[in-house]
Amino acid sequence: MVESLYKQAVDLLKHLIEIQSFSREEKVASDFLYHYFLKRGSQVERIGNNLVLKGHNWVDEKPVLLLNSHVDTVRPSKKWTLDPFKPVVEKGKLFGLGSNDAGGPLVCLIQTFFGLSEKEQPYNLMLVVSAEEEISGAGGFSSVIDKIPHVDFAVVGEPTLMEMAIAEKGLMVMDCVATGVSGHAAREEGVNAIYKSMKDIEWFRTFSFPKGSDILGPVKMSVTQIEAGTQHNVVPDRCSFVVDVRSNEKYTNQQIFEIVKEQVECEVIPRSFRLNSSFTPMDHPFVKKGKTLGLNHYGSPTTSDQSVMPYVTVKIGPGDSARSHSSNEFIYLHELEQGISIYLKLLDGLII
Repeated sequence: MVESLYKQAVDLLKHLIEIQSFSREEKVASDFLYHYFLKRGSQVERIGNNLVLKGHNWVDEKPVLLLNSHVDTVRPSKKWTLDPFKPVVEKGKLFGLGSNDAGGPLVCLIQTFFGLSEKEQPYNLMLVVSAEEEISGAGGFSSVIDKIPHVDFAVVGEPTLMEMAIAEKGLMVMDCVATGVSGHAAREEGVNAIYKSMKDIEWFRTFSFPKGSDILGPVKMSVTQIEAGTQHNVVPDRCSFVVDVRSNEKYTNQQIFEIVKEQVECEVIPRSFRLNSSFTPMDHPFVKKGKTLGLNHYGSPTTSDQSVMPYVTVKIGPGDSARSHSSNEFIYLHELEQGISIYLKLLDGLII
């Protein structure tokens, strides 16, 4: 069965590479997959550019296992030497935009969905092909959560070399503003907002949250942008800067924000609390089964749709995260075959 599913996965991935599917521009790719699923005999619900499929023989009393990956891609950089929308196979590599992130994991999960659906499973199977993952957009998986049944466990398809990302760092961006009083730089006038901000920036640089994580490490805060001043002889009355926060599973983004507010003098405005960290314990049945198959586990520093899911999740898929968003992006063909094989071994008959 794996060989047949693998061939279908390669063919499907080639078709998807040919379709431009930038974030918020997934309509054509979503249309294509919608009709592809209908031809495969599935009922499909469309929510924006997201597609939802349920496995056969749905029984309300069973737990729900979700398979998810995304159809959108980033825009190709100018460093591409190949046509990003032309699938090319060379020396065992399939080149094309989105081939690795996350076309490979997506097509492998799609074929796994059909493979698992061929017999009754101890769970209800659901597949969601999501949009806007690359930009954490409101029209992506977040728009689906309230419209699908409760999920007991989710497998998120991203390039992880088929290692299990049992945890993922969260992300919060904070806009900070220090306010002073303008004055002439040649005289002892005004209150310099840059100087006021320096104290807070130094706090962000040196503060350590007390709760570290064995798998995700400490919470990391980085000042990544700063802006102040209008001309050389005016003391600035405003200094704004941006802080990138990567949270571990010990803190919610809201909790981190409350701690920051108590420690700094500047105004702090979080852009969103949505992208929280995730963690799945080692004794979860999926993780235990993965360990018996010899799969490694780790904590992921990069965000995915896992960050908006209010479920127990593991991120795993063929391909390598180091190739994501790179010029002349590719995935090895053998990774696709391996991905389907491991997905089936992990999920067939899994008790969740």
